[in-house]
Amino acid sequence: MRYARLGDLLVKSGTISEEQLKEALSLQSGTGERLGSVLQEHGIITEKQLIDTLMSQLGVEFVDLNTYHIPAEMAQILPKSIAKKHMVVPIRATRNDVHLAMADPLNFVAVEEVRAVTRRRVIPVIAAAASVERAVQNLYSNQGAMQAIEDMQRDLLGSQYGTSSSPMTQAQSMTVDEDEADAAPAIRLVNSIIDRACTEGASDIHMEPGEDSMTIRMRIDGALRTIIPVPRELQNSVISRLKIMARMDIAQKNVPQDGRAVVNVRQETLDLRISSLPTIYGEKVVIRLLRKTPELATLSGIGLEGENRTRFCNLVDRTTEGVILMVGPTGSGKTSTLYAMIDRLKNEEVNLVSLEDPVEYHISGVCQVQINEKTGLTFANVLRSVLRQDPDIIAVGEIRDGETAEIAMRAAMTGHLVLSTIHTNSAVSSVDRLLDIGVEPYLIAGAVKGIISQRLVRRICPRCRRSYVPSPEEVESLGLPAGGEYKFYRGEGCGECFNTGYRGRTGTFEILTITPAIRRAIHARSLKELEAAMEKASFLPIMENCRKLVLDGVTSSEEVQRVLGGG
Repeated sequence: MRYARLGDLLVKSGTISEEQLKEALSLQSGTGERLGSVLQEHGIITEKQLIDTLMSQLGVEFVDLNTYHIPAEMAQILPKSIAKKHMVVPIRATRNDVHLAMADPLNFVAVEEVRAVTRRRVIPVIAAAASVERAVQNLYSNQGAMQAIEDMQRDLLGSQYGTSSSPMTQAQSMTVDEDEADAAPAIRLVNSIIDRACTEGASDIHMEPGEDSMTIRMRIDGALRTIIPVPRELQNSVISRLKIMARMDIAQKNVPQDGRAVVNVRQETLDLRISSLPTIYGEKVVIRLLRKTPELATLSGIGLEGENRTRFCNLVDRTTEGVILMVGPTGSGKTSTLYAMIDRLKNEEVNLVSLEDPVEYHISGVCQVQINEKTGLTFANVLRSVLRQDPDIIAVGEIRDGETAEIAMRAAMTGHLVLSTIHTNSAVSSVDRLLDIGVEPYLIAGAVKGIISQRLVRRICPRCRRSYVPSPEEVESLGLPAGGEYKFYRGEGCGECFNTGYRGRTGTFEILTITPAIRRAIHARSLKELEAAMEKASFLPIMENCRKLVLDGVTSSEEVQRVLGGG
């Protein structure tokens, strides 16, 4: 490949003008960023335009790393430190050559360093920046895990891995770093698993013992994916390492245990909630990964857009006392919505106290209380104490029983704003749920100001999304008028989405603001009156929101049916 300057190539191809190049060079000055990154960050060119220009002007090959299988032995060709430093990844090699995937094939410093380390001729191959980063993480994460497994098997009879570290205290944190060559293999294996979970955006890691091996699975976008098997003879070492991290009793294997650990992964702080459960093949361990920064706890992050966003803002901004409930089944995103509401309401003029089990995100300016039922710190007991702390707004993580519900309702009727969640399937059924656990109808009618019901649906993968004309049965299943010309979308499956057709999730909502007519219907315990009052209040059921998401190409009709059933 001949040496050239990116700016000259882009101007020569007509992708940018001389004036745009001068502007970009001025923006680049003093930043240390590469010109291609500056051009993309400021919207002067797209990544596709950059790739097309480099392909045509330099004659370099393009490779889609989302579908390309990189052999595991490539991790032995180039050290991980070099790959991460320049964000490049070897994809194939011969005795004399190595094909190097990189977002910027004009990064000659990287090319020369790889040539010196590998002692091979480097043939640059262009790839999308995001796919290169992910390929580096996956290649070296798998390699680190497999190397750790090999080391553990080789030295199995010599030592007990994972027990050399001193137990961490409640406030202590540790760094997850696969490059710690001196660390015991069990530590490196656990680190590589946690690192991979962060790369994939997993919410949970499942370590499931079986007859022949322990399977590592990760929950990604709500679905479990098998990642790697761990030989059965190494199972105890891995679990012991996790127990030490979480300050659990490594000698006790026949009772369930819970613990937590704080780790740092690539400058991100994670709170790990670790739970063990005895099974017939040994202990199963599940790790919940909680990020300290609630990135999704914004209205856009949780998926509130359009009319639902307007209704949400009106409800939250205009309610100064009473109860606002977030409802939905387990894993429907209620906690994220609760945090988004807290973030919107907190300010210097109010005393906002939250009762949580567990405290998932740390929010400055909010007094957060960790519920601990083992020591008597139940929602009901803490709620009574909080009412003596001069609160303006109280966030109750979950209403689990009639006692907590009644205290919350009475607090709301005495001038406090109470935010809480409850496990039900819809806004209407939450009223029935409150009645079932013993709350009087007059308390519900007088205290509840609004109910937000929600579910999470998977987003169609933008990379492999394709449109199609739906069948009449599919149109009917969504309650759309027959005979219309509709265009639906689905993902065909690609390497970026694990061939599922989905990547990421978004919320779908129904928001019920309590009107005087709805309040009277609740007080009278009349379902017929309640339905009539909701219709007059222009209540939009959750299926209406789902239809819009399907027609907009955000999710698929199959996903809506999976989440809502008959809806």
